Amino acid sequence: MPKLIVVNREGEESAIEVESGLTVMEAVRDNGFDELLALCGGCCSCATCHIYVDPAFADKLPKLSEDEDDLLESSDHRNETSRLSCQIPFEDALDGLKITIAAED
Repeated sequence: MPKLIVVNREGEESAIEVESGLTVMEAVRDNGFDELLALCGGCCSCATCHIYVDPAFADKLPKLSEDEDDLLESSDHRNETSRLSCQIPFEDALDGLKITIAAED
């Protein structure tokens, strides 16, 4: 099963196994990372699932949608690797993807 590497806000790193078909947000939330709030449940209507993704995987991720870009624009913590984890379907090709949970706005 493919693995996702999650770095929490304290800088602690954990590897979790992820079932294909889940979003990165669902995988992180379902594995007990409570600091990823995901208040809208994955509807791309808030930015509480904001993460930073490993730049090495940038070409394997879906393009940033206009809605996602608008929501990230409202974050004080946005950077060039910012994404909303609800907008990234996890698949086998993302095995080893490393994400860091962004600071809460």
